[in-house]
Amino acid sequence: MKYKVLYAEDEPTLAEIISDGLKSSGYDVEVASDGQTALQLFESGTPDICVLDIMMPVKDGYTLAEDIRRLNSTVPIIFLSAKSLSEDVIKGFGSGGNDYLKKPFNMGELLVRMEALLTRFGNPSLQYAPSSNRKIFGNCTLDTVSQELITPEGQYRISYKETAILEMLLEHRNTLLYKQETLIKIWGDDSYYNARSMDVFMSHLRKMLKDDPKVELMSIRGAGYKLIF
Repeated sequence: MKYKVLYAEDEPTLAEIISDGLKSSGYDVEVASDGQTALQLFESGTPDICVLDIMMPVKDGYTLAEDIRRLNSTVPIIFLSAKSLSEDVIKGFGSGGNDYLKKPFNMGELLVRMEALLTRFGNPSLQYAPSSNRKIFGNCTLDTVSQELITPEGQYRISYKETAILEMLLEHRNTLLYKQETLIKIWGDDSYYNARSMDVFMSHLRKMLKDDPKVELMSIRGAGYKLIF
């Protein structure tokens, strides 16, 4: 299968080098030099993966990713940027990105990251499939009524709050779930003590979900969490 890549980059020389590298690796590539053109290309034919620079004219990469997410919640997005501060990375994940590669980067690393995301998101068996009170994701099943989590390695009884957290993570699948939003919805406020309690529940969920190699619960420092499958 030949995957279609939307590549947005306003620096002509770099755009040519990367697009040539992607094409020689078997990808079908559409290149845009600004965010608005990239959005138009996305709307005219949904790509399999988006590779976006952040600092672009007309519409920056963060805004472009947010616009793409309103159109499609599952297409994988990789940011390429010279902006390397932690707040830039957090903003990238918060706007809908699935990965963030800092410039300068190795072409081989970009290809590996793209292949990993396409494997994860391109397999229909990995897609989230809710069915009444039973939520199926990866090789796991959450029963929200009996408060049971079934993984490839076993069956676990989980608490009410763990069930509620996991439901929220599933609703925000592959995108950032802000910690403050979770605390206010489940605990009623975002106090320090409730935040520490939530960290404990997240740690417990992560230990159970590690049974499934197709599911990953990520902590985005200073922002929140992301459930990827």
